[in-house]
Amino acid sequence: MQRTTYNTETELSSVNSILGAIGQAPVTTLEFENPEIALVHNLLMEADLDVQNEGWVFNREEHYPLLPDTDGYIQVPPNVLRMDVSEGQVWRDTDVVMRNGRLYDKLNHTDIFTRKMEFDIVWRFPYEDLPSVFKRYITYRASVRAATQLMANSELMQMLAGQEAYSRAACMEYECNQGDHSFFGAPPGTHSGYRSYQPYITMDRRA
Repeated sequence: MQRTTYNTETELSSVNSILGAIGQAPVTTLEFENPEIALVHNLLMEADLDVQNEGWVFNREEHYPLLPDTDGYIQVPPNVLRMDVSEGQVWRDTDVVMRNGRLYDKLNHTDIFTRKMEFDIVWRFPYEDLPSVFKRYITYRASVRAATQLMANSELMQMLAGQEAYSRAACMEYECNQGDHSFFGAPPGTHSGYRSYQPYITMDRRA
């Protein structure tokens, strides 16, 4: 029995969606020798980078540990978009930035570290690994850019911008549902002791 795959969007399918949005024929492969295909793909990757750089629940990780190597350097993983010391606004004994592919402490003027440090990191993941709702948002965002650069149709740009706004709202819904945010300030990995109202309780006669 063939396995059903629900998240089938790829760079190719998204490029074809963008081409369709601006009235162009789809392609079967990403042939970057074609200037138009190369431009549309670049717009898709630019939108992908911009969206992931915002930092969402799927690519944001807190208290991620990094250890110094044998030389005392903390190498920055290649797919890191942004990072900062966890709770650096409270514990102000370091002020790190990325330099030459590793961390540099501006406060102590050194790139040598003697202990494990924890960071809040925003990662960049491959396009195929993103949640489907974000792929749609990225595709619509890139479509608006493609229409701006390749077309001179204000009505089309306005329509695509509306789709972009709707898809971003879907991303915000995903963020709220998956983020498990709490205004009580309970940190991750703990129990707040408070359970919010659940709608099903109205139908439960035992409650």
